[in-house]
Amino acid sequence: MTAQALSSSPAFSALPDRDRRAVRLWLMIVAALIVLMVFVGGATRLTGSGLSITEWRPVTGALLPMSEASWMIEFDKYRATPQYQLLNHGMSLGEFQFIYLWEWGHRQLGRLIGLVYVLPLLWFAVRGVVRGWFLVSLLFIGLLGGGQGGIGWIMVASGLTPGMIAVAPIKLMLHLVAACGLFVAVVWIAVGLRAPRAEAAPPDRLRVVGTVLIAALLFQIALGALVAGLGAGQSFNTWPMMDGSLVPPVSMLLPESPWWHNLAESVALVQFNHRSFAYVLLALAIWHALDARQLVPGSKTARMAVVLAGLVILQAVIGIVTLLLVVPLWAALLHQTMAVLMLGHAVSHRRMMSPARVSMGA
Repeated sequence: MTAQALSSSPAFSALPDRDRRAVRLWLMIVAALIVLMVFVGGATRLTGSGLSITEWRPVTGALLPMSEASWMIEFDKYRATPQYQLLNHGMSLGEFQFIYLWEWGHRQLGRLIGLVYVLPLLWFAVRGVVRGWFLVSLLFIGLLGGGQGGIGWIMVASGLTPGMIAVAPIKLMLHLVAACGLFVAVVWIAVGLRAPRAEAAPPDRLRVVGTVLIAALLFQIALGALVAGLGAGQSFNTWPMMDGSLVPPVSMLLPESPWWHNLAESVALVQFNHRSFAYVLLALAIWHALDARQLVPGSKTARMAVVLAGLVILQAVIGIVTLLLVVPLWAALLHQTMAVLMLGHAVSHRRMMSPARVSMGA
């Protein structure tokens, strides 16, 4: 059955508009919480707090230590980690509590998102507001969200192994990209529940490029996660030159052997890849905006394409400022959060070019 047929099915048409608005509002709240989660996760990483809780306790971990003795038990566990021994030796209990609370807050927010997702979903399902394949899709997204907690623990565990003072960059990248993937799915469905578009569907070329832009943004976010994981932003703090040249020598970019290890281990190559793909993304977004203005002038599609290009330009400026200032906390958090917001706009833009809205009852 086609998407258009699903959207006009009796089961779908019988649902009141207020139910569609309620589901859409719920999903947008979930999306906003994911953005907040990325922000808090970035702050947790940048404050060096991510390895302060050395165990994964999905249920009992929701409780904070309530006495000095219980705090000391947690502190002793942290003092056994390589990060404490190699980087934070001599840290006071008060300093430990600061980083512990950041990580605890990050995990607590994950639990909150789970509740905000699952409880309304059950309510909507019991009332028959969502059913069939739409319900299956939402349940699958919920399972992926639960799995994100497991990915987070795999990431943390990578930083607790001997000789490590931070999490493995590849696993940090996986954790962030998985969060962004969930964000894309939630926003895509939420925007699909909007009222039908009044204007005609845009040409296929705009939809294809809109899809490519989403994939490109996810790829750039993945490259940015590698930069963050290696602390690559602390080096080569000039622009547009990098160590005095636009393209650093191969010996600098590829110091490791075999060469593919450099993709995640070479500070120079990781930063160069993030810089270089930013130019590709910028060119693609600007071309898409100009193309939309020519093909569908004055339309909402064209306006959203122009806004997306503007957001990509703004994000590039924020990235350059972050690099030149040697990654201050505020700039790094702004850069990371802006990336997710920009991704949300790209998904909304692409979804609104689709010919039919989501059916909740097919």
